Amino acid sequence: MLIVNKNNQSDLFYVFLILGRRSMVMCALKLIIANKNYSSWSFRPWIALKAKGIEFEEVFSQFNEETGHKHFAEFSPTKKVPVLQDGDLSVWESLAILEYLAEKFPESGLWPVDVKDRAMARCISNEMHGGFMSLRAECPMNMRRVEEAIPVSDGVGKDVKRITNIWRECLKISGGPFLFGEFSNADAMFAPVVNRIAKYKLSDDPIVERYSSAMTALPAWQEWEEAGKAEPWIVEEDEA
Repeated sequence: MLIVNKNNQSDLFYVFLILGRRSMVMCALKLIIANKNYSSWSFRPWIALKAKGIEFEEVFSQFNEETGHKHFAEFSPTKKVPVLQDGDLSVWESLAILEYLAEKFPESGLWPVDVKDRAMARCISNEMHGGFMSLRAECPMNMRRVEEAIPVSDGVGKDVKRITNIWRECLKISGGPFLFGEFSNADAMFAPVVNRIAKYKLSDDPIVERYSSAMTALPAWQEWEEAGKAEPWIVEEDEA
């Protein structure tokens, strides 16, 4: 506790200086994202930050299909979003951002505490990052989309079956409501899948319903969804 001497105004100066520095530290993080209706990769670190109450500045950069998102090169070496900026450091790729946040905020619980759970969480997060190509290609994330089934390939069915088995195994061990009990990076990685399965009516498994209900009840989820639905822009290739 800092005690201010009423007879010494310099103490007040130092109070405001300290508070100002704390505010600067809290707001140092900037997350550059694209359209909330479609950008599944942006959604992942955004919902992790929001769900854990980590302060950050949101910077929006709209998709531009005609130019191949050429303007993304101003802040991203891959011309992709999201990008996390922490002072003069830039971190790109959603999973790398989540790893960085877990290291920067170890008290946040972005990875499970138990070593076995943490290993499992990283395994399924990496599986999500590099897999499920059929589901991602045929059923784009779309917050505005009316729930309606479409013809899908056998590959989508296999992807959904694998995802459902992952959720079933994790929830059986943890007891829920999230994959490892408390919300973690693993949940952030699977967040867009919750939207995809619902919007394209890909499963009626009780496990999917249970987990999806927990995810969509998050205030962070609802904030993103509401903003996505309110966006006026249309990306035709993501309107399956």
